[in-house]
Amino acid sequence: MSIRSKWKNRIEPALAGLLGIKTKARLKPISHLEMKNEKWISTGNDPSFLVTGRYFSGWNKIKWESESKSVIPLKMYWDQGNGFSESESLTFSSIPKGFVKREVTVYIPPGTQNLRIDPGEDEAEFMFTNVRLKKTTRIKMVFGFAWEIIHRKGLTNQVTLQLLKKGVQTLRTSGLKATWSKFKAYTGHQAIGSTGSYESWVANQALTSIDIKRIKDEIVRMTYKPLISIIVPVYNVEEKWLRLCIDSVINQLYPNWELCVADDASDKPHIKKVLNEYVQKDSRIKIVFRDENGHISESSNSALDVATGEYIGLLDHDDELTINALYENVKLLNQHPQADIVYSDEDKISEEGVRHSPYFKPDWSPDLLLSQMYTCHFSIYRKSLVDQVGGFRKGYEGSQDYDLVLRVSELTEKIYHIPKILYHWRSIPESTASGASVKNYTHYAGIRALEDTIIRRNMDATIVELKNYPNMYRVRYTTQNKPLVSIVIPTRDMSDILDTCLTSIFTKTTYQNFEIIIVDNGSSEEKTFEVFDKWKKLEPGKVTILSLNIPFNYSKLNNAAVEVANGDLVLLLNNDIEVIDTNWLEEMVGYAIQRDIGAVGVKLLYPDNTIQHSGVIMGLGGVAGHAFRCASANDPGYFGALLVNRNSSVVTAACLMVRKEVYHEVSGLEEELSVAFNDVDFCLKLLEKGYYNVVLNNIGLYHHESKSRGVEDTPEKLKRFQSEIDYMHKHWKKYIDLDPYYNPNLSLKSDDSYRVKI
Repeated sequence: MSIRSKWKNRIEPALAGLLGIKTKARLKPISHLEMKNEKWISTGNDPSFLVTGRYFSGWNKIKWESESKSVIPLKMYWDQGNGFSESESLTFSSIPKGFVKREVTVYIPPGTQNLRIDPGEDEAEFMFTNVRLKKTTRIKMVFGFAWEIIHRKGLTNQVTLQLLKKGVQTLRTSGLKATWSKFKAYTGHQAIGSTGSYESWVANQALTSIDIKRIKDEIVRMTYKPLISIIVPVYNVEEKWLRLCIDSVINQLYPNWELCVADDASDKPHIKKVLNEYVQKDSRIKIVFRDENGHISESSNSALDVATGEYIGLLDHDDELTINALYENVKLLNQHPQADIVYSDEDKISEEGVRHSPYFKPDWSPDLLLSQMYTCHFSIYRKSLVDQVGGFRKGYEGSQDYDLVLRVSELTEKIYHIPKILYHWRSIPESTASGASVKNYTHYAGIRALEDTIIRRNMDATIVELKNYPNMYRVRYTTQNKPLVSIVIPTRDMSDILDTCLTSIFTKTTYQNFEIIIVDNGSSEEKTFEVFDKWKKLEPGKVTILSLNIPFNYSKLNNAAVEVANGDLVLLLNNDIEVIDTNWLEEMVGYAIQRDIGAVGVKLLYPDNTIQHSGVIMGLGGVAGHAFRCASANDPGYFGALLVNRNSSVVTAACLMVRKEVYHEVSGLEEELSVAFNDVDFCLKLLEKGYYNVVLNNIGLYHHESKSRGVEDTPEKLKRFQSEIDYMHKHWKKYIDLDPYYNPNLSLKSDDSYRVKI
């Protein structure tokens, strides 16, 4: 690289970032745009501006003022010498409705010669002016992003002070990376790419006039149009939020609804005035004015008492529904009229109306629900079932909806998920959307709801709180009968690795009722046999050597060992696993003995304490890939996904426990898959049988991956690997296309899991 090139692409942008140099961008219309009455009018389907003036490569903040009657996505193209193309473009934000001043962060690649901004693809009239670029740095971005989260979430001074204290303490003990992870978890913020990336996603998903007409036409043709009662308990909410909440119901594209509002004896005079005003506007609105304050459970029940719909939907008094929320639910009900519970995805919305922190959820995950209230907003329930369980219970305020879904879900398995954002949760200081720590009573109400659940379901278990992570819990099952676990370890030489594995098992495992079956697949080194003899002498009766001198076939080796296993439980374990947590085996046993559980896996770490495995995502990187690979062991994950025990389509057979009868029920591992994907195939067979697979994130083991087997680097291996890929596509295409425990709005790029898919 020449000195001039280094200066332009590295040194100059770095200096500009440190100094925060600002430049004013001039927008030159180059196609389908004309100015009229100080507003731009797009006259075709490819309006575009050329950005002229000075700008720097790297991270930049772009600021502008805009006004529009509709949402217009903004797409940036960069020309690095080969002209503009779709492959070098990104939807980075949008022009929202109304007049706004907006600032987002964008990345301009080094070597960019020309920039272009395209405002949508439809004809529109808008203002887009005072466009400025300000060079920034990564460090500034981190601190700026942290402040942005605090501001958007409306965190109180008390919570902000708590964050500062915890941040300084964590920074001293764990470093910057761990501090950032803890900050995200404590505020309830989950990064799925930059703020701009979600704004881009929102812009791309915005309903057009054509979409709205199509939806209205579809509603007319629907054969099933149930009445949905929206339950809204109200207490002293600000007038502007209450109006936005009610308007979001009135603006629904699906018309067959009723709004059941219960005012919980508010003492702010505007409440009664606003509610009476809306009653006069729309006959579908019902109001109950309670004589005394009873808190949210009793208030919700008052609204429930006047509801006449076949289904009820829950809406908080300061939140908003998307205009298609009820339509999407009724669309699903037309496809699945037997549905008793339907839940969808959600995001947060700031006081300024900026959407952030989207929660793209998995399909029905009963074990995740025992760890956190993940179904949350927007949920609808068959009213007869809500009535059957007695509605909302007093004493569970703050987690009354969590308590409700735990009880109603015990009466039905007809639970469906809509993978679309249908609800905006308001981030204001008094809301739990500002961080669960704002309302600590919700955490303890959640514990009470879970403890009641354990009693109702006759579960032999206790509830464990996650320290410093409000509203997240773990179920710890007890293992009083102590069933025998047969640990199956295939190996071929690599004696040091095997010895480390066995040493860690025997010295760090508190659960003692296990046997180990070492499947020797043609070892030839004398030291390997010395290790075999050593452990047979040290642990007589606990270690068995099963010799199978056949071409390597992981499935055959394990299947043969299971046939001679004495245990009721089988644990498939790689020889390069090293135990960390002493309670690992009893925790796995506790889950594996549950009747509805199939495979149980754990969090596996590389020796550098980054994550190798926390469940497998179907379709990730092609066929299947590990979730959160290379994330820090301290990272809380997407909405706590690396903290809680949760359902997963697949867990790796590097450490997989299952009941032996269930192993045989699905005919064990598929022997046609000799090396790759046999564990994936096995877990999917369990799903097809109706079992739930689960990954335990409270247990960590080291996995010295790839030390005990080579890479796919010969024509024979590549041919075999391709045949295994073909097998998976032939048998499991539906899961590769759509993993029920992931979300179609999230990326399937191999190292980009749990980030928004643009």
